Amino acid sequence: MRDFFISSLEIVINVIVVIAAIGIVVAAGAATVGAGGEQMGGMNGPLAGLMILVGGGIYLIMVAGFMYLGLGIYQNTKRTAELLAAQQVH
Repeated sequence: MRDFFISSLEIVINVIVVIAAIGIVVAAGAATVGAGGEQMGGMNGPLAGLMILVGGGIYLIMVAGFMYLGLGIYQNTKRTAELLAAQQVH
C-alpha cells in the first residue's frame, strides 16, 4: 500500500510540474502582449515576458528538483534496506 501512495505522489508531482510549466509560459505570453495592466510594476512587453519566463523557469526547476530529490532519497533508502536484508539472509 505504501508503494501505491509513493508512486501516486510521483504522478501528482509530474502533473504539477507540467501544469506549472504551462502556467509560466501563459503568464509570460500574457505579459508580452500587455495583458494584466499595472502588474509587474507597470512593465509589460517582451522584457516583462522574458523576466517571467526566466524567473518562473528557475523557480520551477528548483522546486521540482527538491520534490524529485525527496522521492529519490526514499527510493535509494528503500533499495539499501532491501539489499541489507538480502545480505543478512545469507
